[in-house]
Amino acid sequence: MTADVESPVHTVSTPEEEALGAGRSERLSALAQQHGALVTLVVAVIAASLSFDTFLTGDNLENMALSSAFLAVVALGMTFVIVTGGIDLSVGSLFALGGVLAAWGSRYGTVVALLLPLAVCGLIGLVNGLLIARSRLAPFIVTLASMLGARGILLSLTDEGSTTYLVDKDSFFATLGQSTVLGIGAPVWITVALFVLGAVVLRRTRFGQYVYAVGGNEDAAALMGAPVARTKISVYTLSGLCAGFAGALNAAWLVSGVTILGTGMELDAISAVVIGGTLLTGGFGFLSGSLVGVLLLKVIQNVINQIGSLDSAYQQVVSGAFLAVVVIAQTWLGRRRRVL
Repeated sequence: MTADVESPVHTVSTPEEEALGAGRSERLSALAQQHGALVTLVVAVIAASLSFDTFLTGDNLENMALSSAFLAVVALGMTFVIVTGGIDLSVGSLFALGGVLAAWGSRYGTVVALLLPLAVCGLIGLVNGLLIARSRLAPFIVTLASMLGARGILLSLTDEGSTTYLVDKDSFFATLGQSTVLGIGAPVWITVALFVLGAVVLRRTRFGQYVYAVGGNEDAAALMGAPVARTKISVYTLSGLCAGFAGALNAAWLVSGVTILGTGMELDAISAVVIGGTLLTGGFGFLSGSLVGVLLLKVIQNVINQIGSLDSAYQQVVSGAFLAVVVIAQTWLGRRRRVL
């Protein structure tokens, strides 16, 4: 009499189940890229609020919001550039130049104070775009040259930085930078409005589709009929306009055109955009992520200031280390999505 031996049961996944699992993993990877910075920001805010009694005070939050607004406007333009697979190193110098031009132009009225930096910085961005798109020069080299050139123009306008142009505190231009609405500074509301408009342009317009297409695969975008050169020119012009406008807003807030500002801002803007989930290789990114990246950098900076015993240089160390972790994570997630 033989005993029945149960044979092991082997489950075989059907192609449909494997495809469903792969699709789920790909969606999770995409969500991690898009919202990972937001989760980190929430955790950082909770940890800071539990560690420091002054972190969630109205004055501290208002200062963080105002200091974030100017970098956020610069990061807005940088997001469009990086989504196309480019880079713009000139924004820090354009930010400082825009502030000086706005302060100088404020003596002739608010319109001049706003239009002059937009015209000059937008023109420099246009030249960047033309050289990159038409002459096919490397964005790194072109924008590095513009960074040095804009800083040179700034120094020549201010007698090597010895002259500081002041804004009349009673002018409407100064009111634009220093007034508050519902207890929140006007520059913050302007920044929010610009991000809403930028998000609509990037996600809901044909131009936004071209931006993603150029960053995803430039040759394929050209074959589909996308205006590759015109799109590149447009995003670099937009980046120059955003940097100039941010500088003008900052001048209205400080009621002066400070010549030493903007140094290293291009790196902060790039860091914020990449931390927010935009791929340096192009083709993937969100403005909401860039805004979160800016806020996260400012929270890190504020926490270091709250500690008090740490030098401000630690903020650069922490930001650099965090950026390296984000880039490594993005690379891993990107490879995982391609495998799936």
